[in-house]
Amino acid sequence: MSFQILGTGSYVPPRAVTNDELSEFLDTSDEWITRRIGVKQRYICTTESTADLALEAAARAMENAGVEPQELDMILCATISGDDATPALACMVQKRLGASCPAMDINSACSAFIFMLDTAAGFFARKKVKKMLVVGAERMSRLLDWSDRSTCVIFGDGAGAAVLGEGEGYLASRLLTKGGDDVIRCPQTNGASPFCQRPQPHPFVFMNGQETYKFAVQSICKDLKDVIGEAGFTPQQIDHVVLHQANLRIIQAAKKRLNIPEEKYWTNIQKYGNTSSASIPIVLDEMNRQGRLKRGQILAMCAFGGGLSSGACILQW
Repeated sequence: MSFQILGTGSYVPPRAVTNDELSEFLDTSDEWITRRIGVKQRYICTTESTADLALEAAARAMENAGVEPQELDMILCATISGDDATPALACMVQKRLGASCPAMDINSACSAFIFMLDTAAGFFARKKVKKMLVVGAERMSRLLDWSDRSTCVIFGDGAGAAVLGEGEGYLASRLLTKGGDDVIRCPQTNGASPFCQRPQPHPFVFMNGQETYKFAVQSICKDLKDVIGEAGFTPQQIDHVVLHQANLRIIQAAKKRLNIPEEKYWTNIQKYGNTSSASIPIVLDEMNRQGRLKRGQILAMCAFGGGLSSGACILQW
């Protein structure tokens, strides 16, 4: 017993920020950002919290699935930008939905939605749940140094969600962690302890772009090849490839190394930027609502990010 996806939902805040707007206070341009990253605009929170984003995406997924809050047996949320250390984002989603099930967060940065699906599969396999809500939600804008053009132009805010039900749609998975903070890091402050002698870290996202690029391309290619083979398929049998929307150049480089036709990939980084754990579920919801996903089709999904971590899975829709 694993699961099948019953419905999807997504939400981004209404405030769109274009590359031209960023160039008003950064040494950058639309041409530079588009060429290096592939982003044309992103959505940024003004008054919205991470919980606001998560709740709206969750509600839309519940409606799409035809599932009521009281039917949920568990809620999992993925975020690195929750509003509080505690309560967990999942706890706030549970309260605001009016559900009464257990709820918890998973932190694996941009890979977290895949890690979350694998966690969910374990609960289904043990017959502990019949319906679950999984949500990836990020307010990345609060973690960025808005004077650093190498990072702040990449990211956006948003949330994506899926409702899972009993089924046999989760066919194979691969999770990987290569621990370290030298490539991607988002530090916490030291707080106000009078005993702490550690230097105060720079409190924003740090990313070594070149090393991130190498890890991402290598992970996509190896993880997808491995998980497709584990599921008993060939690349030609995959109907859709859903990749974490981190950087268009990373996606294009991986495409060249994989024997999967171009038309099977879906990209939306141009509109949303890198929304971390929300990236893959936002793509899924777009595809679902545009009628691209048909029951029985095979999806290969892959993500990578801080940790360093990566994850891939094969789903039958």
